[in-house]
Amino acid sequence: MNRYAMEVGADAPAADHSEVGRLYARLTWRFIPFLMLCFLAAYLDRINVGFAKLQMMSDLALSDAVYGFGAGVFFLGYFIFEVPSNLLMARFGARRWISRIMISWGIISCGMVFVTDPISFYVMRFLLGLAEAGFLPGVILYLTYWFPAARRGRTMGFFYTALALAGVIGGPLSGAIMHYMADVGMMKAWQWLFVLESLPSILLGVIALFYLDDGIDQAKWLSAREKGLLKAEIAADERAKSHIPMGRLLLHPRLWQFTLIFFALNLANYGLSFWLPSIIRNLGVADTFYIGLITTLPNICAIALMLVLTASADRTRKRRLHIGIAFVLGALGLTLSVLMQDTASLSIVGLCLATAGILSVYPLFWSLPTSVLGGMAAVAGIALINSLANLAGFFGPWIVGLIKDWTGSTNYAMLSLAGVLVAAAMLVSLVPAPPATDSSESDV
Repeated sequence: MNRYAMEVGADAPAADHSEVGRLYARLTWRFIPFLMLCFLAAYLDRINVGFAKLQMMSDLALSDAVYGFGAGVFFLGYFIFEVPSNLLMARFGARRWISRIMISWGIISCGMVFVTDPISFYVMRFLLGLAEAGFLPGVILYLTYWFPAARRGRTMGFFYTALALAGVIGGPLSGAIMHYMADVGMMKAWQWLFVLESLPSILLGVIALFYLDDGIDQAKWLSAREKGLLKAEIAADERAKSHIPMGRLLLHPRLWQFTLIFFALNLANYGLSFWLPSIIRNLGVADTFYIGLITTLPNICAIALMLVLTASADRTRKRRLHIGIAFVLGALGLTLSVLMQDTASLSIVGLCLATAGILSVYPLFWSLPTSVLGGMAAVAGIALINSLANLAGFFGPWIVGLIKDWTGSTNYAMLSLAGVLVAAAMLVSLVPAPPATDSSESDV
């Protein structure tokens, strides 16, 4: 059981809804903007290789299959260390552990400038995944210390807008670096890309050490009454969860349902995002700066859809329905982008719809396992779901690269990813609704 739930009894302070609402608004402003910046930096360091590819492949004589494998091998390192990382965070505290993760991945991302051939490319991408492992599941677990399930959908929606913001900010930024930093000094433009975009991760990692609190009791900016109210909310939330012994976690059927759904989501997301700059270039856009500008459009659409769907899901408590809708929209978008490729503007509309649908699933998805799993099952379960499902990040870019090498086009790959999203929507419909409580979803 969550340590806060064990400490709160029936004599917890009473409060009206407006007081509790103001308290959670304060928590949201305290944590979410900063964690969004951290996630944005993480995602930039993860996917900027898609922009580096536009020049790095010719400089290092890399094939599409080699690039796809190297882009995906990041997730093998991620897979190996993710569960141990979350368990270590629970032991050493979020403040130190999140800081450690960010500083180490920033340093390794900067080290990508030393890549000279396929082997060094694979090694550095693997080490980057090893360093970043645990950040996302650690943040998800961290938010369960503060927010009950009923308030987590919208909170996660705000947090996950960092995924789309990474495209809105990162696209033009990466495109500008590639355009204006070519052959500046002794480095290529793609080397400057890795150096300049790694610096925010290191800086934010240092700030996290002083800014974050390990939990409610360590928050000196909260009064005793406010701490009591938060503990009471978390305790009520914990009582609705399944506290599964660690030894039985792997046998829990929900765990594997959630893992398959998240695997399908990651397969489509990374299969598209790592290749998005190349797809746009194939539509007739040659300048890397303009490619960067165009990549902002799908992500702006994703921010709007994400906020609308997460707010609606929290209001109606029909999270599975909203997840299914987002999956179907993503599949329709991918199909449209292929069918309309002869008209660049319509194909980009399809990419906008696909990206919006895919990215909107992320905050909605995590409301399901975190409303079911509690205690150490939550600590290990969140990391295990994320770890196993993130192997799709290895297969997605690699499969797209292989299909492109075989067929000369990404069309069949995008249609295959659309089929994966439809299958995921069907899997979501098979997830049973949790018991109806004040902090869980109602039946669909």
